Amino acid sequence: MTIYHLSEENNLFPDPNLAEPDGLIAVGGDLSTKRLVAAYKAGIFPWFNSNDPVLWWSPDPRLVLFPNEIKISKSTKKILKKQMFNITVDTVFKQVITKCSKIRTDRNIETWLNRKMIDAYCRLYRKGLAHSVEVWYENELAGGLYGIVLGRSFFGESMFSTKSNASKIALIYLS
Repeated sequence: MTIYHLSEENNLFPDPNLAEPDGLIAVGGDLSTKRLVAAYKAGIFPWFNSNDPVLWWSPDPRLVLFPNEIKISKSTKKILKKQMFNITVDTVFKQVITKCSKIRTDRNIETWLNRKMIDAYCRLYRKGLAHSVEVWYENELAGGLYGIVLGRSFFGESMFSTKSNASKIALIYLS
């Protein structure tokens, strides 16, 4: 297997079937909107630490969730019935992605959601390609998730919760 080195100018990716066994397919390039869209269309996503070059991944197998197949537990149905959470969409995207990062760094866990990634996904949001689901509890952001929409597919990237079940409620909202 070969790991491909991407140039700054060319947004083409190799065939994802050529990825390493761990899913690594390419190194380098940038996080421009054009490159990110090309990556997602090919089933590839960026994931790297702050001091690393941009690493591009396409693991096999991939987790795919089908909304009509999500099973909601009895306890979660009770929480939904209580209507203790308010849900919004695309109102505080930057807050959601920042909290997804912060929840890890607050626990001294390294995160791929570094400043470069947050800025790149905020650009996608401003172009209407990235979206967030926000879960509010007593007027405070208690959970949420964000991802990319291309065609009829939602590519979930990260989620966070500061109140039990809040991120689960965000995921259920998508179904």
